[in-house]
Amino acid sequence: MRSLDVARDACERHHPGLVKSLADIPLTERETPGSPVIDLFRTHGGTGLLAPAAYGGHGVDALEAVRVTRAVGASSPSLGVAATMHNFTTAMLFALAADADRLTPSQIRELARIAPEGLLLASGWAEGRTEQNILSPSVVCAPVDGGFLVNGAKKPCSLSGSMSLLTASVSVPGENGSPTLAVLLIPADSPGITTHPFWSSPVLAAAQSEEVRLADVFVPDSLLIRTTADDPKRLDDLQAAAFVWFEMLVTSAYVGAASTLVELVLARGRGSVSDRAALGLHLENAVALTEGVARAVRDGLDGDEAVSAVLVARFAAQTAIALATDLAVELLGGIAFITAPEIAYLCSAVRPLGFHPPSRTSTADALVEYWAGGPLVLA
Repeated sequence: MRSLDVARDACERHHPGLVKSLADIPLTERETPGSPVIDLFRTHGGTGLLAPAAYGGHGVDALEAVRVTRAVGASSPSLGVAATMHNFTTAMLFALAADADRLTPSQIRELARIAPEGLLLASGWAEGRTEQNILSPSVVCAPVDGGFLVNGAKKPCSLSGSMSLLTASVSVPGENGSPTLAVLLIPADSPGITTHPFWSSPVLAAAQSEEVRLADVFVPDSLLIRTTADDPKRLDDLQAAAFVWFEMLVTSAYVGAASTLVELVLARGRGSVSDRAALGLHLENAVALTEGVARAVRDGLDGDEAVSAVLVARFAAQTAIALATDLAVELLGGIAFITAPEIAYLCSAVRPLGFHPPSRTSTADALVEYWAGGPLVLA
């Protein structure tokens, strides 16, 4: 399939041999706990995709990044999600590093290690709370001499078994004593960090999305990144960069998983030509949405406009790949569904896109207000 070939070519340029190495493992083994897919990602240079060339990385732009992510998601949905967590965090942090006064020298030194040393960054934003606002974490920092003691839990936290650094959203006391959002860079081997089982579903089980608990974990002042927005209800540069890169990449990972099913239908010539054309339209719609917004970000779209654009692309692509998946499974037929567990797995593996924050419901008011000319308020 042409769009998937384009994505695989992009992946081969930056991670030579990764797609083939993944294909050498049966899909049902790739996606199970203990799978080697994350190790393969690391050994094929995956950690440096969005690190700038000046820091030893590939320094790819947003369009190339969504294509690589689509290819990875097509080969292993679990790895697509796990890689997204590392890559969006890397992109967010290096976006801040472009401002000479935004990060501390200690933070820059940590970022400089990502590509050369193959460091994996786990993204600790979710906390396993129903209807959680991810901009209001319950993990707290108590100021102590030289830094903070961190307590709480992050779940699900992908890459929990392989992480080198945990990037965790936390609540810290602001200048007036009220809690404010910040992000910590926490070495994964810090005393007080433990990992516990959380992910019980077989779907995306190889992403290592378990619970990470923090009990009196000391983090020095120099590894805390504060938010800067004057209006606490508005996104600052850190939050906006996180939203933009996360939504682009995570959507592309699931578009990749759906692409594998569509490619199978086309290869087998299932259904009428009109059926296959309708199937392709659904999928290519999702591809165009993600690539279109990636081009806009590459060309300078930022701030509220970028956040709005990526949310529109994500929600529209979410609908398109659900339609594509349902039709693909129908066209492949009942016998294929019964005899090939990969088909049922891929059908299930695209559904979690709807569970990633923020949800359509939680953003409805904010988007309608923004489209009507108001500010974008996602709090």
